[in-house]
Amino acid sequence: MKFIHTADIHLDSPLTGLSAYADAPVEMLRTATRDAFSNLIGLAIDEEVDFMVIAGDLYDGNWKDHNTGLYFAKEMGRMKKAGIPVYLLYGNHDAQSEMTKKLLLPDNVYLFDSRSPTTFRLNHLGVALHGRSFKDAATVENLAAAYPDPVPGMVNIGVLHTALEGNAAHANYAPCSLAELHAKGYQYWALGHVHEYQMWRGDSVVVFPGNLQGRHIRETGPRGAVLVTYNAAGEMEVERIYVDVLRWHRLEVDVSACRSFVEAARTIGAALERLLVTEKTTIPLAVRVVVNGKTPAHGELFGMEAQLRLEVLASIAALGNERLWLEKVRLHTTPVEDGQALRLRADALADLYELLQGAENDLDFTESLRNELAGLVGKAPPELKSQVAFFDDIKDGNLTELLRAIRPSLIAHLAKAE
Repeated sequence: MKFIHTADIHLDSPLTGLSAYADAPVEMLRTATRDAFSNLIGLAIDEEVDFMVIAGDLYDGNWKDHNTGLYFAKEMGRMKKAGIPVYLLYGNHDAQSEMTKKLLLPDNVYLFDSRSPTTFRLNHLGVALHGRSFKDAATVENLAAAYPDPVPGMVNIGVLHTALEGNAAHANYAPCSLAELHAKGYQYWALGHVHEYQMWRGDSVVVFPGNLQGRHIRETGPRGAVLVTYNAAGEMEVERIYVDVLRWHRLEVDVSACRSFVEAARTIGAALERLLVTEKTTIPLAVRVVVNGKTPAHGELFGMEAQLRLEVLASIAALGNERLWLEKVRLHTTPVEDGQALRLRADALADLYELLQGAENDLDFTESLRNELAGLVGKAPPELKSQVAFFDDIKDGNLTELLRAIRPSLIAHLAKAE
């Protein structure tokens, strides 16, 4: 017996982080979740699976465009022609969806009820599927507690949308414990809601397949579902299958050895080139470049995210590869600040260094500075506010971190000019 377990498809959910850029792959971003789902359906047909389980969040909240539901019906038609039934459980996002409320499901799709647990028996396979859909989006009761006892002599599969022991990265819906699931006596638990792949083996096999397509930089790495095979000896094999069409990647670049903006830009370009070599997949990568390190270049880099982004885009263009897209550049460098060496200079730079150090605790100075900056903060466009980390601090009157960050940058600029 062989089946596919998937969850958190979020059909037509937008991919965020690239769409604002003129060079973004607009069509790919618009259709990514559909394309990934179509890939999954094609794989299910090629593998001739016995059935598919969708463990929640097929849709993405309160969508009113019924083309999403029509697309799902078309894909289910492909499954029907192949003789593959689909067992669908509604999660928290589905409970909010217009399609959930109004569109009838194709007749090869079987829905778990939301009022009480449902059991589907597949007698020809010796399989019993148990599950309960969400009735309301904010379902915080332990649904698993009411699931029925396993059917003797069958492979029992529990389908559940859950945070599982209050996973901190996700809303605490239908919470339950791993020990509770193992104790239920089922052979397999098909879970949904947590977007990262996880698997536990014990008295039962418990799996989060992760979401089908990463939608932003917090969902990095390969995405897909799992193919589960149960052999005559009662052994269960779980294989990850990847169907995503665009992959998010966080590239950390250490510029500690760089002495200038130019050197840092070239170091990032070399890191991008290595990334294309090491990532064997042909799937396009949406990359966030995070620049780290205690570096002499900190002064030249400070506040230069926009210019550095242009340099990185130029590096990508020079590589001539359609597999690489830039999501953002983030600067997290720190200065190589030698206050003692500056003091020994006994010149204007040394005096400025001492003045800036003292300014952090000068209440009159910081209040005057806050008043001067208040007008800038009020007039700044949203895109600038998203790039400068200190806007909220200025509004709150907390300028200490701003002064500490600016001190080495200003000293570095003046020292270079000198």
